[in-house]
Amino acid sequence: MLRGLFIRDMILIDRLELEFQPGLNVLTGETGAGKSILLDSLGFVLGWRGKSNLLRSGASQGEVVAEFDVAVGHPVEKILEQAGIPVGDDLILRRTNSAGGRKQAFVNDRRCSGEILRQISDALVEIHGQHDDRGLLNPSGHRALLDDFADAAGALSQCRQRWRALFEARNALAELRVKLEKARADQDYLSHAYGELTALAPEPGEDAILDAKRRLMQAAGRIREDIEKAAQALGLHGAEGAIGDAARWLQGAEAQAEGRLASPIAALSQVLENLDAAQIGVADCLAALDFNPHDLEAVEERLFAIRALARKHDVASDDLAEFALLTKAKLDAIEIGSALLADLEQAVVKAEADHQNACDLLGEKRRSAAADLDKSMARELAPLKMERAVFVTEIAPIASGPDGAQSVRFTVATNPGAPSGPLEKIASGGELSRFLLALKVSLSAKNQGVTMIFDEIDRGVGGATADAVGRRLSALAQQGQVLVVTHSPQVAALGAHHWRVEKNTSDGQTRSTVNPVAGTARVDEIARMLAGDRVTPEARAAAEVLLKTH
Repeated sequence: MLRGLFIRDMILIDRLELEFQPGLNVLTGETGAGKSILLDSLGFVLGWRGKSNLLRSGASQGEVVAEFDVAVGHPVEKILEQAGIPVGDDLILRRTNSAGGRKQAFVNDRRCSGEILRQISDALVEIHGQHDDRGLLNPSGHRALLDDFADAAGALSQCRQRWRALFEARNALAELRVKLEKARADQDYLSHAYGELTALAPEPGEDAILDAKRRLMQAAGRIREDIEKAAQALGLHGAEGAIGDAARWLQGAEAQAEGRLASPIAALSQVLENLDAAQIGVADCLAALDFNPHDLEAVEERLFAIRALARKHDVASDDLAEFALLTKAKLDAIEIGSALLADLEQAVVKAEADHQNACDLLGEKRRSAAADLDKSMARELAPLKMERAVFVTEIAPIASGPDGAQSVRFTVATNPGAPSGPLEKIASGGELSRFLLALKVSLSAKNQGVTMIFDEIDRGVGGATADAVGRRLSALAQQGQVLVVTHSPQVAALGAHHWRVEKNTSDGQTRSTVNPVAGTARVDEIARMLAGDRVTPEARAAAEVLLKTH
């Protein structure tokens, strides 16, 4: 509920402070008195897009503050929490407009963007009038209004969840198809490459081993003769025999040498051990050099095959084994991907069916609610002197999406048999006002905790019809708070609280003021609305009767 409104230096208002009440609040005044200024200022603090500059002439900064009572569990609490704004019993919106055109918005003294401010205000206030393109006259919002009326939040949420699941399944399928298409384009190459790698079966380090073996084989012819000579020189007819003889001779003389030969004998023993190791190494080398000439050809053939394959795949020779594993993994991925593709295709089919079921369920709720809404509208239009008018909620099939597979549009025919059409195009000014009021009354039970503002919703009607409009507004106000800007005395007389908007000129400056009226002052205001500028005793008497009967 809108509890208070403070306005400073906005258009013709220098300073104004209003306290609103629950129920039906009416604002009256002569044409041009400033009622639109009041609504423009309220729209400014609520973040609605309107006039670019509302600053009063000569002022450096204008300001509007709106204070709301917010019940526990009100939808605005979630918006506040998501925006990081403290939640409490009171909610204060403040917005300033500087001379340079800069605008700043605050919610509970926290800076916020215009978008956040609009989200908050949309949960707090609705405004309706003959030029209301934000609410009931906006066809793009009719489906959401019908869904609220149908209590379809659960079905709509399920439809959106299943649409997301379908979207994700389709994306996964599309991505896999792209990957498989690319992989399959390389499948022949991968299969051939893996076949070559498997047939050759290269091992890490094999290149170096083969290269060393090849070089040794190539050098065998040149070094074998020298190695054989060395073997002879180290053998019994060479060094081994001479050193062995020397060791035996010294050992025979050791007893008479008084210990002087112990060290030479030990040294010769060590020499014989080392000489034995040298002989073994030379023998091994000679054995390695003893190969079939075809062995060199086989080593070179394998070495060159490994190196050619490495160059072909642009990898190091030692990495060929790992490359073979990677190639096999890619081939396996194609095989696995083909199986997964079938699974994902089935998942998409199931997700499409699930989403279609959700769309059908939502459509059933919408069609049932549309019939109920049309009946409700017929009941509401009758007391508004439009019993012959026909209101139809049109539901048409559209491509399925997150919000279902139906479009919704409110259409009217002002008389039976007349062609129906969009609400805002078919109805005249007075008819449009009554259609909007009837629609709002029908929908209001689904939208609690919102302050509703009607801007001259009674324009173009009078007499009994205006009285009927006032009574519907009064009934609507029983559920919360309604603010009505009106020129109708019948509507004004039904208000639980009444304010008069006036425009005065003093010291060459024009200012608008808003004052509560009650008692005699209210009678005079109703009389003015009945009679015009010259209020007669008869007009006052009629105003008193009007107030008493209401």
